[in-house]
Amino acid sequence: MKKILALALFGLTAVVPITAIPVAAQTVAAEQTVTFAVDNMTCALCPVTVKRAMEGVAGVRAVEIDFDARTATVIFDTAATSADAIATASANAGYPARVAG
Repeated sequence: MKKILALALFGLTAVVPITAIPVAAQTVAAEQTVTFAVDNMTCALCPVTVKRAMEGVAGVRAVEIDFDARTATVIFDTAATSADAIATASANAGYPARVAG
């Protein structure tokens, strides 16, 4: 009986670390911060519209709008979306955007 218990315990300790490694590796996501130059922002409601459009893209974590500079700084998950997709969402809302710099 002791041998069976020892083998079962050994078997569990050998399997648990192997199955835990892939799960930990899958949870790592790459984030990127990009600043966009945004056209057509002329009034106080324009930044709200741009922010909502960009936040509507899956993978976008945060959007900060600088109305005076006419820019939007976006933090997003590169595994879920791209700068092009975010710029397209802004353009579809009537505010063409391009990566600044």
